Amino acid sequence: MREPWVVGVSGASGTPYAAAVIGGLLDAGEPVDLIVSRAARLTVLDETGRPFRDGHWAEDLAAWLGRDLTSADVRHWPAGDLAAGPSSGSYRVRGMAVVPASTAACAGVAIGLSKDLLQRAAEVNLKERRPVVLVPRETPVTRSHLEHLIALHDAGAVVLPASPGFYGAGAAASAQQLVDFVAGKVLDALGVPHTLFRRWSGQLGAARS
Repeated sequence: MREPWVVGVSGASGTPYAAAVIGGLLDAGEPVDLIVSRAARLTVLDETGRPFRDGHWAEDLAAWLGRDLTSADVRHWPAGDLAAGPSSGSYRVRGMAVVPASTAACAGVAIGLSKDLLQRAAEVNLKERRPVVLVPRETPVTRSHLEHLIALHDAGAVVLPASPGFYGAGAAASAQQLVDFVAGKVLDALGVPHTLFRRWSGQLGAARS
């Protein structure tokens, strides 16, 4: 039986993180169910210059990721479809990553608002005790945002801020290397193997030698 990972993309800046996570899952041979919020479509357009449309999602996703998706196991669910598969706990998935996770998305999931499919799917995965990773990118943060992140942690989610490490490439790290570091940490939290970054070896500078 197909058991995909759900990837929710909310409206925060940071769509390269989403692209790297989706690409990493596909590289690992994992099926993906994708939910892109209405706000995220504007962010994708702003950060990549490419649209993301329900009626043309496959070609738009391929252009966004820069890869051929002909043989990829990807399913797209419109964010407004609250009757979609991921809205129900009986729909089998392995877990979910919300990347990037806007303050609104974090708040909505934390209080069970379920205003769209992304929030509903995250809440469903929490109640079913499946892995849920949220990647907030906002900085600095307000007290209310911290309270929502604590509530998510207490509900069983992994709160994984978009905070890259530099030990893999040092100060000369490219933007893509920093993006891949965060995406790799997301995949680590989900238990999905990857080669997105070089791991700490216990020796200073070993990754750069």
